[in-house]
Amino acid sequence: MSRQVSRNTTPEVAVRRLLHRSGHRFRLHRPVPGMPRRSIDIAFPGARIAVFIDGCFWHGCPQHATSPKANADWWRQKLDRNMARDQETTGHLTEAGWTVLRFWEHEDPLAVAADIAAAVTLARTPRHR
Repeated sequence: MSRQVSRNTTPEVAVRRLLHRSGHRFRLHRPVPGMPRRSIDIAFPGARIAVFIDGCFWHGCPQHATSPKANADWWRQKLDRNMARDQETTGHLTEAGWTVLRFWEHEDPLAVAADIAAAVTLARTPRHR
């Protein structure tokens, strides 16, 4: 598992390129406030928006998740812990006043970037602060 890419995945880079190309500036892999061992994939600190692009296998996508047959019990526990950690992180950020956006790696990068851009624009309008 140490060889698994956790940062700069292909879906994440595709979304970041589209956001940057459309003029949005963001921070990468910022620690979750109050949870230093966890990080936000794409952060908009001023707008308080945290974006996570989750891998289908590692985070339990309802459409594409699979369960390994070898050592099945261990893997089930590991993947369940990952999903619980995702919920805990989302709850922590929401309580701290952040908007959390989660997307699956299989989602269209154009649609994901458009959703993120809309949320950032909405958060930055004066009436929503």
